[in-house]
Amino acid sequence: MRAGYIVLALIGACNSDHEQSSNPASPHRQDLVQVARDAVKLEDRDIDLYEKRFGLDLIRSGTGVRHRLLRDAPGDSIVAGQWAKVNYRVELLNGDTAYSTAPGKPESFRVEHDNVESGLHEAIQRLSPGDSALIIIPSYRAHGLIGDMDKVPPRSSVVYFIGLVARTADE
Repeated sequence: MRAGYIVLALIGACNSDHEQSSNPASPHRQDLVQVARDAVKLEDRDIDLYEKRFGLDLIRSGTGVRHRLLRDAPGDSIVAGQWAKVNYRVELLNGDTAYSTAPGKPESFRVEHDNVESGLHEAIQRLSPGDSALIIIPSYRAHGLIGDMDKVPPRSSVVYFIGLVARTADE
């Protein structure tokens, strides 16, 4: 997942002071780390503004993914390794729709195994079959610095309106 590469790059850029002092490029590395931190703050502000504009009260995870249940059905949450069958609409913060499932034709992915946004893998595990939620995934947990090279621009947060139709052990 592209977002994983970004996280690894940021972690790699945060070496100890001892390692950085022996590297002549360390001022540049520190500049890059600061630029990344500033970008995360700006994106976080944009998500805050979206939340305020629509009067949302979202729950924020430690990774920056935000969610709110729209419909809460009884039952156990989906877990890693299970298949999630979902209906969804993915929007950008400006309201443009990037992707959606066809009406009556949910799509499936294997939780923590398939190539979907890492933030979606995280958030879907808060849902049980029948639940629907609004999920906002910051770019560093979605499509990262370069977007998806199609409908999601670089450094774009994505907004999921998602319903978990079913979960299964096998596809």
